[in-house]
Amino acid sequence: MRVTGPAVELPPSQGALYGGGMGHPIPSRPTVLLFDVDGTLVSTAGAGRRAIERTFAEIYGREDACRSFRFDGMTDLGIMRLALKALGLEPTAEAAQEIFRVYVTVLEDEVRRADRDRYRVHRGIREAIARSHELGLGVGLGTGNIREGARLKLERVSLFDQFAFGGFGNDSEDRVELIRLGADRGAALLGLPRSECRVVIIGDTPKDVAAARAIGAESVGVGTGSFSPADLLQSGATYAFADLGAPGALEALTLGTSAG
Repeated sequence: MRVTGPAVELPPSQGALYGGGMGHPIPSRPTVLLFDVDGTLVSTAGAGRRAIERTFAEIYGREDACRSFRFDGMTDLGIMRLALKALGLEPTAEAAQEIFRVYVTVLEDEVRRADRDRYRVHRGIREAIARSHELGLGVGLGTGNIREGARLKLERVSLFDQFAFGGFGNDSEDRVELIRLGADRGAALLGLPRSECRVVIIGDTPKDVAAARAIGAESVGVGTGSFSPADLLQSGATYAFADLGAPGALEALTLGTSAG
């Protein structure tokens, strides 16, 4: 089922170009896509949270550092800062370096051990990525994960090599800034300034939507995490769907509001 807000549901062909001799619409503007990881591309059966909790237990002997807050939409640096504050510790650069050194090792173990039936790529993701590459779109990541964390989570399901660039949690604690950096990198790969590209953020939380709005980008919300499509529309998403396999989702992703 597709859920769209008012003034964003347009006929599928409006503004589109057609090519390839097949009658398939193609984007009318150079386009950069930034996909969130957790809850959007994949569900990891809790591997990420377990890895962070184990990391704090190993370094600080405390298993309760993260119990007072949720991870949805947070960056790894933000999680680290709140966890250290919960323990009454200062979030220094040295502490971050040590935490992430241990975390990468622990995450690799947790990803390897995660239940294969619960560690999955969400419906429509592989098809959306494949179609985006066929159309020559810039396909990247916009995630609060540090780059190595994103790599470990996505390599298990053979997805990491599909993304040529990104904005990551080690770029900035601020999701808006890392999304901006990812969009700039994607535009640079297309040989253009970001101002000349259509930029689309794909995510499962209101924080993804807010970051998109902050840089003047569109957003495609997916209800594959903790928030429903209706929640994401209410937060300002340009489009929202149950997942990227829903009717109209692929057109919204690749063609956008100017094309239907």
